[in-house]
Amino acid sequence: MEKHKRVCPVSKAGGLDNPVRRWIQNPRKILAPYVKQGMTVLDVGCGPGFFSREMARMVGDSGRVIAADLQEGMLNKLKEKIAGTELEIRIVLHKCPGDNIGLAKPVDFVLAFYMVHELPDPEAFLREIAAILKPGGHLLIVEPPFHASKAAFSEVIQKAKVAGFTLVEQPKIFFSRTALLRKPEASR
Repeated sequence: MEKHKRVCPVSKAGGLDNPVRRWIQNPRKILAPYVKQGMTVLDVGCGPGFFSREMARMVGDSGRVIAADLQEGMLNKLKEKIAGTELEIRIVLHKCPGDNIGLAKPVDFVLAFYMVHELPDPEAFLREIAAILKPGGHLLIVEPPFHASKAAFSEVIQKAKVAGFTLVEQPKIFFSRTALLRKPEASR
């Protein structure tokens, strides 16, 4: 995913990971229905790891979290937070190469929280997610209403359907537009 003018700068990382946000958008509460022990999950646009760290606790010792971001600075902030903890072996830091995510390993669940609006090509992103998500896996897209109008978000959902996803639900998350999408099971 090519660096885009709207990508949140590393200098604002503190605003992405703070106690007030944790109270308003509690990662465990938001992700508990989707992230389970032993899963491999992808946090795209992970920033300083607001969701990555909690997902790492949720997947346990047998699971993995791939924390992917365009910005080395964001990954370094997450690396500092997990250094010397049990989360260090559960979280794999991945710097996206530029115009894509750059992963081939299949994952069970993908979180795209407040980042799809930053993408220059959401269709390419959704196709790439469809390629790495395991059959039956889920993608949770969450967007801020001040960056994604209702019409723009509906367009993202339509693009996801074209990429092969089915809309499962639109869970309630404070001050957000949401879509839980599912990749169909493989044909037998």
